[in-house]
Amino acid sequence: MNAGQTVFRQLLQFLPRHEFNLCVRRYRGEYRARSFTAFDQFLCLAYAQLSGRESLRDIETCLNSHREKLYHIGFRGAVARSTLADANERRDWRIFQDFGQVLMGALPVYCTGVTLFCNIAVQDGIKSTVVECTA
Repeated sequence: MNAGQTVFRQLLQFLPRHEFNLCVRRYRGEYRARSFTAFDQFLCLAYAQLSGRESLRDIETCLNSHREKLYHIGFRGAVARSTLADANERRDWRIFQDFGQVLMGALPVYCTGVTLFCNIAVQDGIKSTVVECTA
């Protein structure tokens, strides 16, 4: 039996939660949100990206198959496909864009001497950028 944290939870510890909350407040991301917060949505999207999930049904099935571990990962409850779809439709996408910019600004702290290729989603499409991490 594993007494430690999951790998996903360990990755989340490096995220600046305060900066995420600032991005949410800037775009009123919690307006009319009852139980599915912007951070819950971010957790779903990050899990989907890291695990290669391709659809809302796939995300929901995968997350709910580990229902007993969701709380320890950071989720506050089960994830419903309709709730995730509504959040993706109604919540401002700029929250996640700004938080992505914050994370890219923190890259030189964590990786030095590495060239990273990042795709940043913007309203008109995908913008590719090269991030040089130097000490």
